Amino acid sequence: MKSASTNPCWRAALALCALLALGVALAISAWRKPATSGSPVPSAETSAPTQSALQVPTRTPPQTAAVAQTHAVPPPADANNLDATSDLSRLRARGLTIPLAAVSAAQLTDTYTQARAGGAAHEALDIMAPRGTPVVAVDDGRVAKLFLSKPGGITLYQFDAQGEYAYYYAHLDRYADGISEGDNLRKGQLIGYVGSSGNALPDAPHLHLAIFRLGRERQWWRGTPINPFLIWRSAKP
Repeated sequence: MKSASTNPCWRAALALCALLALGVALAISAWRKPATSGSPVPSAETSAPTQSALQVPTRTPPQTAAVAQTHAVPPPADANNLDATSDLSRLRARGLTIPLAAVSAAQLTDTYTQARAGGAAHEALDIMAPRGTPVVAVDDGRVAKLFLSKPGGITLYQFDAQGEYAYYYAHLDRYADGISEGDNLRKGQLIGYVGSSGNALPDAPHLHLAIFRLGRERQWWRGTPINPFLIWRSAKP
C-alpha cells in the first residue's frame, strides 16, 4: 500500500488546498489595504459642515464707526433751553402746513399781540374763514386732547411726533368723523371744521391756532407760546 506522500491524488489535493489558502490570504490583505487610486469616499467629517461653519459670525464694528453712528442722530433737544429764534427755525424747517387749505401765507394777519378780554395777550393766530371750512393738521403727531372749554369751545390739542411742541386748534364747529384722542395724525389730515364755538362771535367764524413749546412734564394745557404767524410770514418792519 502506497503512503499519502507518494500517492498522486493526495499530492494534487494538498497542492489545491495550498493554492486556495494563498488566494484567501491575498484577498484579506487587499481588503485591509487603503485605496490608493480613484476618488476617495467622503467621510462624515468632510461631507457635513461643522457647527462653527454653520454659524454666521457676529461682526463688531470698530470703535470709530460706532462713534460716528452715535453722532449721526442728534440727541433730543432740551425743550427748556430753546429760545424763540431756534423754535421758529425748527418749526420752519418742518414745512408746517397752513391749517386752512384755501388760505395762503400772504392772506394771514398777525394777531399774536392783540389784546383780549381782561387785557391778556392773544398769543395765537386767528384765521377768518366761512363756517364749515375744513381744518387740517399742520404737522405729523398725535391727538393729545379733545377738549370742550368755555373760551375755546370745541378744541383739539395735537403733540408733534417728537413731543416737543403742541398745536392748539380752537373755536371748531365740530371734529372730523372718527377723530379721537391718541390718534396719530399726518400733516394735512382733516381734523375738524371752522366754527365759532366758545367765546367767538357767532357772525365771525374763524380758526384760533396757537403753538407752544412743551415743558418737561408734557402738559397739553401749558407751555411757552410761539407766534404761528412768524412760521409762514416774517414780522412787519
